[in-house]
Amino acid sequence: MANFSKSNVPQFSVEVYQNEFLPEGGREVNAIVTVASTGGGTIGAPFTAATTAPSYIPGQPPTAAVVIMVDCSGSMDYPPTKMRNARDATAAAIDTLRDGVAFAVVGGTHIAREVYPGNGRLATADSQTRTQAKDALRKLSAGGGTAIGTWLRLADRLLGSADVPIRHGILLTDGRNEHESPEDLRSALTACAGRFTCDARGVGTDWEVKEVTSIASALLGTADIVADPANLAADFTQMMENAMGKEVADVALRLWTPVGVEIRFVKQVAPTVEELTDRRTEAGPRAGDYPTGSWGDESRDYHVCVQVPEAGIGQEMLAARVSLIVPDREGGAPQVLSQGLVRAVWTDDMAASTSINPQVAHYTGQAELAQVIQQGLDARKSGDVDGATAKLGRAVQLAAASGNADTAKLLAKVVDVVDEATGTVRLKAKVAEADEMTLETRSTKTVRVKK
Repeated sequence: MANFSKSNVPQFSVEVYQNEFLPEGGREVNAIVTVASTGGGTIGAPFTAATTAPSYIPGQPPTAAVVIMVDCSGSMDYPPTKMRNARDATAAAIDTLRDGVAFAVVGGTHIAREVYPGNGRLATADSQTRTQAKDALRKLSAGGGTAIGTWLRLADRLLGSADVPIRHGILLTDGRNEHESPEDLRSALTACAGRFTCDARGVGTDWEVKEVTSIASALLGTADIVADPANLAADFTQMMENAMGKEVADVALRLWTPVGVEIRFVKQVAPTVEELTDRRTEAGPRAGDYPTGSWGDESRDYHVCVQVPEAGIGQEMLAARVSLIVPDREGGAPQVLSQGLVRAVWTDDMAASTSINPQVAHYTGQAELAQVIQQGLDARKSGDVDGATAKLGRAVQLAAASGNADTAKLLAKVVDVVDEATGTVRLKAKVAEADEMTLETRSTKTVRVKK
């Protein structure tokens, strides 16, 4: 196993969990690939300038760049405290910036405008620029429409002006993207994908969940609801702390397969479910890269499913080689951070070939959980009571079986649980809009395998 060991960055490791044994005629191979990076960042730790690596020396180029995009549409004035909470949250995020990070603030309506520092530039975070940026937030006022694609394109231009490895966006909206077409937003997301990561937040309950989650998904960030605007500052602080812990960008999961092996799917399954299959970019003969974004101190799990050629009892083969790849900033060959192997062995031992690996079984259930929640909520919105009851009942059953207590609590606000073991539920007659939106937004959050 190769490890990335440059100073001030995490060490990466890859572990593969699978049942490699197939029965005669068996062709489908499933594996859970656990990727961990340790020793480089401060994810989950309280932010302090002293504990965050790498340290910054005045006069050196910035090490990361962040653009905060704040919704300033007219609806942000209802209630008036919402705009004030957004200003306070942006100020809290600015206070959390590490010295030496390049940053900017964008105000978003039906157009995007630079709030700080302006003139197509990024500021470098220090005590003076933080104060100036927070002073500039007083200019933020509500009025106008919502065209999120324009916000993202401005953020991309600003972030693209910085020669830094880590580029990150934070986007806040409170409404629907009504002043540009869905095609405009999709075009902007396509243009920005792979250029920076972005966390997206919806505040209140008048925004569209699928819009916000699609932004985070396309740009490999997180999505969440902040139903009460008073909680924005804490959420923005946590987002910025996480962003400040990222130290390796553009990490890709490279999958090499032998002749005759077909890839069924590749998806992230923890900490959230994220489909990666269609994001493959070719990387040489029988190899393709799947983007994973930026990393600090953290661990993620991926489900790889391939179809191998038929083989006889006693034969074995390498079904796939999984590598973590990072591009060389000097233009050389990509660097392999770590590797793992997926194997296939054909056996007539029925006990061995029919055993399901616990990790594979767990995450197959978690992926189904995310899917049936979405299907159930869609059915509920369309008035299909029977369909919604069946799907959300299955979700309750899966959440209980996997120990996903957070999702179980969210489901209990939408359905009355009669028997969680069998998935017997009744739809609640009245559901708070914030509770339904929270369940939908967080439906892809998973729990790790019980050890």
